[in-house]
Amino acid sequence: MHMNRRRWISACLAVLTALMLTSCGYEDPKNLISQNEGDERVVNLFSPMEKTDPNAENVARTASDLTVAMAEEALNVTMFYRTYTAESYQEKTYDEICLDRARNNMDDLYLLNPDAVLALGAEGKLQDLSGLDSAKNLREIVRTANTVDGKLVAIPQEVVAYGLFINKDMFAQYSLTLPETPEEFLECCRVFQENGIKTPIGANRWWLETFVFAQAYADLYNGGNTAAEIAALNSGEAKYSDYMRPGFEFLQTLMERGYIDAEKALVSEAIEGEGEDFLAGKTPIVMAYWGAANTETAYGKTDFEMEVIGFPSSRGQMPVIPMTGFAVGAEAEHREDAMRVMDIMVSDEALQIYSETNRVISPSKNIKVDCVPALKPLNDRIEEGVYVLGSNAGMNVEQWGNTCLIVRKLLGGASVDECMAAFDELQDTALKQS
Repeated sequence: MHMNRRRWISACLAVLTALMLTSCGYEDPKNLISQNEGDERVVNLFSPMEKTDPNAENVARTASDLTVAMAEEALNVTMFYRTYTAESYQEKTYDEICLDRARNNMDDLYLLNPDAVLALGAEGKLQDLSGLDSAKNLREIVRTANTVDGKLVAIPQEVVAYGLFINKDMFAQYSLTLPETPEEFLECCRVFQENGIKTPIGANRWWLETFVFAQAYADLYNGGNTAAEIAALNSGEAKYSDYMRPGFEFLQTLMERGYIDAEKALVSEAIEGEGEDFLAGKTPIVMAYWGAANTETAYGKTDFEMEVIGFPSSRGQMPVIPMTGFAVGAEAEHREDAMRVMDIMVSDEALQIYSETNRVISPSKNIKVDCVPALKPLNDRIEEGVYVLGSNAGMNVEQWGNTCLIVRKLLGGASVDECMAAFDELQDTALKQS
């Protein structure tokens, strides 16, 4: 489940966040690792993780690699990594490669973005994971986001949350409280601009959809009627465009008032486009994912007090959560072993190690990990059960990627009505295919 095309892949290796809309190309099968002959039990994993020799000693193994090692040892299997390498691909996206490989049963285990989970799940290409022992421990948010046609088809190793990264010192300088609603957010931007901060919000071409999701789905996910509202959307009784319109109108206002530099955002990669000014104390507000607060290469080490809050909505500060997930091919050659591997990789024991290593929110309801102080406001909302999903395999229109692309139309000069027409077209296509 948007950064510079190569840097975004690298970021995903560290935190397995959304590999949303990464654009590279297709790997020649002759470059894949050859499977050993004989009776050795193997499971083939396709992912962006750059580990070419499964038997190599690697002292810097990622948290995910540690869970793989647990499964290898417990089951006496060997995991073979089929790696998506940015430098080798020039034509096809990671999602396109995943779709092709899964449809042709080329691997056993896949790390998938939400759009691929939805597509492959709907095609019956992914195994139902609901029978795994570890699946019983999942948070409801995880189960909801990865269920297609009543089947749990993917499980992540972390819950990735997006929020607003705030320079609290700058807010205090102008006696501003942290905003809860869209109206309060606009007022903060007005005050900053009147005090010489020309562009209060650092934006990029990937993550502005987070503002839209917070406003579009605050009530849907927090109003007690989620299943019925999604059913109405999937049947065509309700329109995605009606949900999306307030968020797009809000973005249009931010652009018209100069609170966002639309021209710069349209060509800026995530963090690279706005990170320098935020770290220098020139820009008070940026948006990013949870892991960016944990690492010194992003926003984990600032010269000012930083706090991460949810996006403005009618229900207050709202975290936005998209998900990647591991899935098993329904007709995979080593399906049974792949299922056993999955059961260990997403067990509470493995997820405890993963979550403590990467300091992230666990998909297991049984695991709590201390977060850095800056993330506490965002984490508190999530633990209260207040959030919106930026990806939901139960919706018949893929959310994260499509909304990102339509937001970019807005940045490029399209009207809100034209953007809503694009959502209507997506919904019409989905209804015809159902």
